[in-house]
Amino acid sequence: MSAQQSQLPAEDLLSFFRFVGKLKTIKRTGWVKRGVHDPESVSDHMYRMALMAMAVGGNDSARRDRLIKMALVHDLAESEVGDIAPGDGVSKEEKFSREEAAMHHLRDDALSQSTFGKELYDLWLEYDQGKTEDARLVKELDKMEMIVQADEYETVQGKDLEEFFESTRGVFHSNVMQDIDRALRSQRIRRKRTASPEDSGLN
Repeated sequence: MSAQQSQLPAEDLLSFFRFVGKLKTIKRTGWVKRGVHDPESVSDHMYRMALMAMAVGGNDSARRDRLIKMALVHDLAESEVGDIAPGDGVSKEEKFSREEAAMHHLRDDALSQSTFGKELYDLWLEYDQGKTEDARLVKELDKMEMIVQADEYETVQGKDLEEFFESTRGVFHSNVMQDIDRALRSQRIRRKRTASPEDSGLN
């Protein structure tokens, strides 16, 4: 097999591309439940997370690439199981079971003819377990992307999404993420003060 040839047959690659494509149409449950207009898809979320990983990954290119891969894989199972939110009445154990079954299907069936499926599964499992430094950072990126998006929905659509900011207090432990968190919350406070009728004298 030449270096230009794929490890996977074209039909398998096409099936995988379609599998991933489903994430374009799966809307993020948290925004849907709160009446956000035209809410982002799961793939929207993962795309910005991947670029965030690239931006904060540091000078170690191997580690940065690993963080990007994990960000791109972390919600991959949602292509089959959907975006299960905390308020959906599904236990963490059941959520894991459903998502693991989807990743098993991807690894053992759809992509069984190469090591690619195993790489996807291993990255997903590492993220889900959150035991490594890389996984913990990507989990922080997941939360950060969420509140950046919440801030944007508040700004553009006038939504009150305070609960998302409250749910992420104290979850950021890496220095860079703590700095970004402080900057975001400071900007949000300034924006709210500027828009407040009490502060503007328009009440």
